[in-house]
Parts: sequence; structure tokens; C-alpha cells
Amino acid sequence: MKRTISTADAPDAVGAYSQATTDGSLVFTAGQIPMTPDGDLLDDEPIATQAEQALSNVKAVLASEGLEMSDVLKVTVYLDDIDDFEAMNDTYAGFFDEAPPARSAVEVANLPKGVGVEIEAIATSD
Repeated sequence: MKRTISTADAPDAVGAYSQATTDGSLVFTAGQIPMTPDGDLLDDEPIATQAEQALSNVKAVLASEGLEMSDVLKVTVYLDDIDDFEAMNDTYAGFFDEAPPARSAVEVANLPKGVGVEIEAIATSD
């Protein structure tokens, strides 16, 4: 049975979506952008800072369900410039241990609110 997930430790959903959903076994986060829980948009910051905030948001959503980044099975990273991959990847590596999840990273034409990165994850609660 589907259940929505919400936490004050990540930015509110800014549209018709939930911060995350779960079926009790898997948790699917919405794409997280570099916005603080207080609503400050970090769109003018370097991509490493943007990636850190987006990943911190993912981490907060998972933590609200008692999960850690080590529970993540798959991550999708959307970049508005693939040339930012290395800087994003350096930051990303700090969020995962020696067994990182599967990941896709793709360049897209535009992201919400003009940010440089959006990151979503699928985690297991088993």
C-alpha cells in the first residue's frame, strides 16, 4: 500500500508531488534540488555546493523513515551541464561508503527554478 513521506528537514514540495513515497519496502524520493529546508535557493552557488544541498535533502527525507544513504539502491542525477559532472561526483562520493548505489547521470536542457542539479533516489527499507 502506498504511503507518502514528508519531513520539515527537507524543502517542501513545490508542486503536485510528495517529498517521497513508499510501499513499505522501497522508498522513492522526489527529485531534490539545491534548496534549503527554509526555502533558500542555492542556484547561484557552485555545482559542488548545489549537489551537497540536494544530497543533504535526499538524506533528510530518508532519515525521516529511519534510513541511511547506505540503504540507497539507485540514484539519478540530472545536470544542466554535463561538464559539471566531475565537481558533482566529488561531492557525491562523500555521501556514500565503499559500496555506492547504482547511478545514472544525465544532462538535461533545464531544471526547476534554474538550478544546476537535481537528484532523486530509490532506497530499500528491508
